[in-house]
Amino acid sequence: MPLAFCGSENDSAAYKVDQGVLNNGCFVDALNVVPHVFLFFITFPILFIGWGSQSAKVHIHHSTWLHFPGHNLRWILTFMLLFVLVCEIAEGVLSDGVADSRHLHLYMPAGMAFLAAITSVVYYHNIETSNFPKLLIALLIYWTLAFITKTIKFVKFYDNAIGFSQLRFCLTGLLVILYGTLLTVEINVIRVRGKGSRYSQGSRAIWCALSHAFGRRLVLSSTFRILADFLGFAGPLCIFGIVNHLGKENGVFQPKTKFLGVYFVSSEEFLANAYVLAVLLFLALLLQRTFLQASYYVAIETGINLRGAIQTKIYNKIMHLSTSNLSMGEMTAGQICNLVAIDTNQLMWFFFLCPNLWAMPAQIIVGVILLYYLLGVSALIGAAVIIVLAPIQYFVATKLSQAQRSTLEYSNERLKKTNEMLRGIKLLKLYAWENIFRAQVEMTRRKEMTSLKAFAIYTSISIFMNTAIPIAAVLITFVSHVSFFKGANFSPSVAFASLSLFHILVTPLFLLSSVVRSTVKALVSVQKLSEFLSSEEIGKDQYSQHELPYKGQSSKSQAVPLKVVNRKRPSRDDCRNFMGHLQKLGPDEEPDDSCVRITGGFFTWTSDGVPTLSNITIRIPQGQLTMIVGQVGCGKSSLLLATLGEMQKISGEISWNSLPDSETGEDSSPERETNTGPDIRKRGPVAYASQKPWLLNATVEENITFESPFNKQRYKAVIDACSLQPDIDILPHGDQTQIGERGINLSGGQRQRISVARALYQHTNVVFLDDPFSALDIHLSDHLMQAGILELLREDKRTVVLVTHKLQYLPHADWIIAMKDGTIQREGTLKDIQMSESQLFEQWKTLMNRQGQELEKETVVIERKNMEVPKGLPRAMSSRDGLLLDEEEEEEPSKRDVTVRSSLPLTEDMAESEEEDNLSSLLRQRAKIPWQACAKYLSTAGVLLLPLLFFSQLLKHIVLVAIDYCLANWTDSALALGPATRNCSLSEDCSFDHRVYAMVFTALCSLGIVLCLITSVTVEWTGLKVAKRLHRSLLNQIILAPMRFFETTPLGSILNRFSSDCNTIDQHIPSTLECLSRSTMLCVSALAVISYVTPVFLIALLPLAIVCYFIQKYFRVASRDLQQLDDSTQLPLLSHFSETMEGLTTIRAFRYEALFQQKLLKYTDSNNIASLFLTAANRWLEVRMEYIGACVVLIAAVASITKSLHKELPAGLVGLGITYALMVSNYLNWMVRNLADMEIQMGAVKRIHGLLKTESENYEGLLAPSLIPKNWPVQGKIQIQNLSVRYDSSLKPVLNHVNAHISPGQKIGICGRTGSGKSSFSLAFFRMVDMFEGRIVIDGIDISKLPLQTLRSRLSIILQDPILFSGTIRFNLDPEKKCSDSTLWEALEIAQLKLVVKALPGGLDAIVTEGGENFSQGQRQLFCLARAFVRKTSIFIMDEATASIDMATENILQKVVMTAFADRTVVTIAHRVHTILNADLVIVMKRGAILEYDKPEVLLSRPDSVFASFVRADK
Repeated sequence: MPLAFCGSENDSAAYKVDQGVLNNGCFVDALNVVPHVFLFFITFPILFIGWGSQSAKVHIHHSTWLHFPGHNLRWILTFMLLFVLVCEIAEGVLSDGVADSRHLHLYMPAGMAFLAAITSVVYYHNIETSNFPKLLIALLIYWTLAFITKTIKFVKFYDNAIGFSQLRFCLTGLLVILYGTLLTVEINVIRVRGKGSRYSQGSRAIWCALSHAFGRRLVLSSTFRILADFLGFAGPLCIFGIVNHLGKENGVFQPKTKFLGVYFVSSEEFLANAYVLAVLLFLALLLQRTFLQASYYVAIETGINLRGAIQTKIYNKIMHLSTSNLSMGEMTAGQICNLVAIDTNQLMWFFFLCPNLWAMPAQIIVGVILLYYLLGVSALIGAAVIIVLAPIQYFVATKLSQAQRSTLEYSNERLKKTNEMLRGIKLLKLYAWENIFRAQVEMTRRKEMTSLKAFAIYTSISIFMNTAIPIAAVLITFVSHVSFFKGANFSPSVAFASLSLFHILVTPLFLLSSVVRSTVKALVSVQKLSEFLSSEEIGKDQYSQHELPYKGQSSKSQAVPLKVVNRKRPSRDDCRNFMGHLQKLGPDEEPDDSCVRITGGFFTWTSDGVPTLSNITIRIPQGQLTMIVGQVGCGKSSLLLATLGEMQKISGEISWNSLPDSETGEDSSPERETNTGPDIRKRGPVAYASQKPWLLNATVEENITFESPFNKQRYKAVIDACSLQPDIDILPHGDQTQIGERGINLSGGQRQRISVARALYQHTNVVFLDDPFSALDIHLSDHLMQAGILELLREDKRTVVLVTHKLQYLPHADWIIAMKDGTIQREGTLKDIQMSESQLFEQWKTLMNRQGQELEKETVVIERKNMEVPKGLPRAMSSRDGLLLDEEEEEEPSKRDVTVRSSLPLTEDMAESEEEDNLSSLLRQRAKIPWQACAKYLSTAGVLLLPLLFFSQLLKHIVLVAIDYCLANWTDSALALGPATRNCSLSEDCSFDHRVYAMVFTALCSLGIVLCLITSVTVEWTGLKVAKRLHRSLLNQIILAPMRFFETTPLGSILNRFSSDCNTIDQHIPSTLECLSRSTMLCVSALAVISYVTPVFLIALLPLAIVCYFIQKYFRVASRDLQQLDDSTQLPLLSHFSETMEGLTTIRAFRYEALFQQKLLKYTDSNNIASLFLTAANRWLEVRMEYIGACVVLIAAVASITKSLHKELPAGLVGLGITYALMVSNYLNWMVRNLADMEIQMGAVKRIHGLLKTESENYEGLLAPSLIPKNWPVQGKIQIQNLSVRYDSSLKPVLNHVNAHISPGQKIGICGRTGSGKSSFSLAFFRMVDMFEGRIVIDGIDISKLPLQTLRSRLSIILQDPILFSGTIRFNLDPEKKCSDSTLWEALEIAQLKLVVKALPGGLDAIVTEGGENFSQGQRQLFCLARAFVRKTSIFIMDEATASIDMATENILQKVVMTAFADRTVVTIAHRVHTILNADLVIVMKRGAILEYDKPEVLLSRPDSVFASFVRADK
């Protein structure tokens, strides 16, 4: 049966329009198709972009994915619409069944409407989840068109007397109603969301600001780009003109027009001259390359400026971010760093690629028009091949982007685990857990490698398509041209001009995927930026410069509340009503001597969380020492931060009243934060030392002075008070030594003391110190308390607030605040608490290990503090420290050497091991290409891949040259044997037979396409294999390295090998290697072809090659150095962001926001200048190389024209030579650029191979496993015989001829001053140090004969620094998965953590964040104790394990150790000497030798005992 849209009957009225087209039913139905076709064409590209690229999708949080207005109504209406359309389709099919021919117009519009309705809901869902309501304009137009066309149809039905008795009339009426309702819903969505969408409004505002600031420069760049693209078409046109001129029988130019006796040349005749065209081609190339590079430079310069502006805006926002948002997961530091490092760069690259958005369409249109002019319809076939394959290329590019994102996620996870492994390497070695954590890293690496395989596959497909599509397009075009169009012109001029045009046309189509992805990424980045910039802020200080009123006077100047505006917080009227009567007291009270007063304060960290601090009513006296005490986790640190305004205040009042400033003499007045009216807050700077020390990546001096003017006398006093002089003396550059990021090259105590020294040095009236003694031993703590807090601060009448667990310092306090479970238990003087809270006072007295009468006389102590303390005490302490330094220099030079080497990466030893990390070593190797590193990289691939890689590349380019040579011969033959040159009669077939040439050309092209696939896969497979082998070797080598290696090598340096260097090897080297080999082979083959066509070109080649050599040499050196400069200026910028986020509370406490913003501007300028220099260098290279390429084109063209005019060269080879000369111009700069990139990237291979030479620990033992008892050691008997220990064979001993005997089950306490060898003594049990003399025998077995894994797995140790790993509590306690839950709960109960863990969601499976940051310092230490208890070994070593625990918890733990572990041998290295008073034996060490060794009561009975002096000092 015939098929037609309107039917095929002869007498059909479907084709009659004599009464008007709208009265023709078929036409009205055809009109109804238009809206649906419109929707398909509009929405499919947007959906393709949205689905194709994961990077294009906005990350949806459930709290931020809001339904558009009318969401549910839309879905109901859409389902109704689908049902009605199904009915309409069925009605149309039935109606058509009775006709003689098929009338598609009866049901096809309804079918398309059905598909369009489904498309509309899919499109709507994507727009809604991505929160882009403006894109709903497409649906608005669709509903409008559908409503109009259906209404026309309904009206025409009515005009023709069709009524409700007809089903089609009813269905059409229902559709009109449904389309009209959906149109109304769409208008409402766009109206409401267009105005009310915060994110879209923010995004629009950002785009407007960017276009206003940088729009003109972008227009200039686009103008240059369009001019360059149009000039690019001069190449194909000139090739056509030159070869066409030479292809004629008489190639000599003869002017035809003669006036006044002379010949005149017309413009056509002038442009037909081959030499003229060669010169014009040369000039056009010069202009085109100049305009192109100018466009690139202007665009990238604009992008760099834009990046700097956005980074500054982000930083300014960080300064006002709410602390709760930053610390509670609303906005993590990682997300902000991604904004700075990734999203700003994506916007920069978008602006760089932006001119392509309008230049590429123009280039494609002009290219297709010219191809059509040359080849006719067959050109459209070739262009269609490229255009059809372009979406596949885009699809591959989006998949590549997805694979890259997936790889990045796995890479981040691997780096997180590697970072944890390296940070806890000492613990892993001591517990023999290296293999467990290595397996974890390898498991994540396997996932990463799976993703990398996908990345490699898509990369190889992308490379393959880049090279294969032009070949396929040319093949299909030319074969179809000669096959289907018999009389068509196929001369060399047409063929090679078309070939050149195809090369031009392919470039923008391939770039299209990159431009679209960059545009989508930019849209997403701007939206993320908008979300960040609209996040909650802490209030800004807004107050007048004159004095605020005192004693309740009225004020015209009021400030914005210093609190976070919380839109989601539930009502807390109960808190407000409870404290309402207290808040009314504020303005009418008489001023007192309080520096800070909090009345009825309820504070929380999270917007909807329960109050962390409840019913806080305290005062902090002016100019006095206030101490805040309480158990771990009771809210002491939170109270300090609430006072500084860093917590969210639910209710209550904070009043500040500062002393007259010591420098200006001006008075500050009380400022209040109230809940009932506008808050007024004008607090001055507060010197704040946080519990977790925060240090700048700067010198020691800069960390202490902290932007304050340098005062030598005060600086020296602060250094002395914090006992930093001995530490400064051992640093390689004294106080000018650069502290690494986060103080990585300092010990915990050193970081703590520098942080406290900063607070002591400042000239602020108020000083907040949060647990400054946690990482200090008793001598340092006493000295800091006496010389620092009591003398430097309190004698200056500065208000000091001290959070501490050291209850022995309570007699020094003027005011005490005792906290419990987030509330104030009691406040007052020590005497007040003794009178009113005798139970609490007795508890303190017990914990301090002091006699009752001493505390009862605290009033006398306070009175004598300023009178009877010997003036020489600080000096005496200093001299004692000086003596201590002398002792340390004699005792532990190796430790001192360790500190020196780890404190600064650029020492001599480090320069040898980390040669590529040192700029000076880079400069020494400036002119050398790292051929050795290249050889190591390629040899790692193996013997099979390497020859395949080389020969496939060589063969591919030979075939590519053969294809073009075949084309030259083919066209020459067609020209020579064509109808114009053959005298044949009308009866003869004068057409040229193309079949043989077409078959050969097809075979060569097919072979070339196959070889393109082989080479692309081989390169990526090689890279994958090398990446896998190098990472595995590096991980195995590092994990088995001795501890000495980690002490002398900065952690950041090792981590860089696993992060940036592995990333370079994984993703960058394979693609760079492929680009380098391809561009090099193309240039070589092009020069070979030109030399073959015109051998005279070799004469000109020599000077050009010399010029190229020196240009590339000069550029490579400059590019490497500029790249290094760009990286080195980017690191401080990113570090400044991370430093600021970590120390945001400290910066705001000091009121240093403006200073840090100025530092950011300096870092940003430095990085922008370096980036601009690097860009300028790239433009410098490309301009010169492309000018040289233009010279190559001119020489090749002139030489080949001359040779052809002398009948020595066919026109086809002339076209071949000029085409290849243009190729040299395109690829010459890419060859040099890729060579420079490869040189930089091979540095990663060289650095990793440097680490692979690291010597491993000797894990093998002399004893066979069968000779070691299964439960060894059972008794825990230790014999130390003449033991001498050193950290390295080149260093002096740290333990000298130590002898000791420890009986099974004994409790041994070890004490001694810093550097006496205590920690070295404990490490010797685990063979972590070099035991070069003597031996340790445990239960009859010499530990030096045991395998390391066996030895370390049978002992337990707790280190001073608590180390927790991300994962679960169960994993942190038992990563070997050997213990039952009951054992774990028992260990937690012993460590006083059972209740804490039970309260957590998941219990033992509760999450521990990285570093255990979701637990306090003390709780982390308790988890480490529980971890050691789980192992249940017979020997248990505690190395200052209770340093971060309050004294009450410590006493409980000591009792547990003495009772629950009565049958175990326990060795305790004392942090507080009173903790080992109950030990069976005490060892006192000095200068690496045992000074005293006896029972504690015996040593205490000796008046001259060193141990007794330690105990007296600890009281």
